[in-house]
Amino acid sequence: MEMKDQIRTYIMENILLGSADQSIADDDSFLEKGIIDSTGILELVAFVEDEFEIEVGDEELIPDNFDSIEKLAAYTQRKIGN
Repeated sequence: MEMKDQIRTYIMENILLGSADQSIADDDSFLEKGIIDSTGILELVAFVEDEFEIEVGDEELIPDNFDSIEKLAAYTQRKIGN
């Protein structure tokens, strides 16, 4: 499964609780669209750390890294590559 699909599936199943009436485009802002709140971001961080075996530093918890599926996948790819 592609990384973006893994992230989308996690969000749909665990944060949106399988809500069939909501879809997420790769570039949809989690915050602007109300997809994820601050608690959801913490859950997403835990998922990314476990699933992709990376460590997210406090200074990395910024919208440029965590505000869309596209941004999160790019950030995770950079972390895996380091």
